[in-house]
Amino acid sequence: MEPVEEQRRRPWVVGVSGASGTPYAAAVLRGLIAAGESVDLVVSRASRLTLLDETGIAYRDAHWREDLAAWLARGADGDPGAFDVDVAGADLRHWAAGDLAAGPSSGSYPAKGMLIVPASTACVAGVALGLSKDLLQRAASVVLKERRPLVVAVRETPLNGQTLRHLVALDEAGAVVLPASPAFYAGATHIQDLVDFVAGRVLDAAGVPHRLYRRWKGELGGSRKD
Repeated sequence: MEPVEEQRRRPWVVGVSGASGTPYAAAVLRGLIAAGESVDLVVSRASRLTLLDETGIAYRDAHWREDLAAWLARGADGDPGAFDVDVAGADLRHWAAGDLAAGPSSGSYPAKGMLIVPASTACVAGVALGLSKDLLQRAASVVLKERRPLVVAVRETPLNGQTLRHLVALDEAGAVVLPASPAFYAGATHIQDLVDFVAGRVLDAAGVPHRLYRRWKGELGGSRKD
């Protein structure tokens, strides 16, 4: 059995695919950093185009830490300085999406599990079919075969029959299928509140503590009384 200290250092692998919804990924990453978790980050090639389109930020392998800092500082409403995140002091590691020799590509790499946020339908299909066409898909396949937690925050609507079958296959394999579906009972008043709700549900599924949204307390209208 690993010493407690070594268990604490095991990272969560966070995969960001090309689906729209990069603010969801940023909120999850901020939550993991705030909780003191170690993070291994895999940003797919397609997601870099989405990130550039949604935020104007170019994510580059050679400058990933400074690009990530700009990304995590940005709010869902476009404010470039909405959050103060200590990226330099966080336990973060970047793996290139094309690096199939990276740590998370092996079952012997001691990851806690993996969160795919957001997950495109192409990513869902690749993981469900075990294609491993890039590191993101390979890492997810490894997590499933090692019986570690996998949370898939699919972001697409409507869903066709083939994608639904792929999602069922992932559920049967042990993954948590978590659609990026914001709720309104938590008293959302800004776009960021809706984003944080989804990110909080992802962290809930991973068992990571956070304070990203107001939890239901069994009282109608309770969120409006705070």
